[in-house]
Amino acid sequence: MSYILLILSVLLGYVIVLITKPNTKIVRLLLAFSGAYLLSVTILHLLPEVYTNDSDKTVSGIFILLGITLQSVLESFSKGAEHGHIHNDSKTKKFPILLFLSLSIHAFSEGLPIHNANENLLWAIMIHKIPVAIVLTSFFIGCSYPKNKTLLLIVIFALMSPLGVLFADRIPFFNNNATAITALIIGVFLHISTVILFESSENHKFNIQKFTAIILGLLLTIFTL
Repeated sequence: MSYILLILSVLLGYVIVLITKPNTKIVRLLLAFSGAYLLSVTILHLLPEVYTNDSDKTVSGIFILLGITLQSVLESFSKGAEHGHIHNDSKTKKFPILLFLSLSIHAFSEGLPIHNANENLLWAIMIHKIPVAIVLTSFFIGCSYPKNKTLLLIVIFALMSPLGVLFADRIPFFNNNATAITALIIGVFLHISTVILFESSENHKFNIQKFTAIILGLLLTIFTL
């Protein structure tokens, strides 16, 4: 079931762009909500799980730091699409292979801890994927890519997280190193969610709508513990 839900969340973002063409304000609010939800799930669910299952807390901490570093590297190629800051260069028609590859790696990594985690993580990733798919679809359309090519790329992107879930479920390496891998992904999630929360306000001014979205994201996790 998780495979289908992950794919549908990306396709939903694609359809939203085609039908409604959402403005930046709506996307930022959705990002703020998803960032707060993902951050609270990471802190309240994943972190305790890793530090409970791992006898060497220092090693887990190192993997978390590596995850933060990994996401920083991926972000330099993805132009920040994970938190809604992709830049559309309409002057070039060259396919942004590094951008798409880094986003795909990021999406694949998101699927790895789902197999052993609480359902809240699945929902947090699904909600996070909707605005990312909106941004990615808008980028492809802004670059005047044909609709069939755009749909193909979105479908490929949609398959990355389910592929991560499948690998974690079927390949012994991922099962045998589940704690270390989860710690690595915690670092990725911490980087993404905090950047989203810091950058989703224009000029970093207090915004009551964004603040409300963040509180709702936090409360959703707390009330589903």
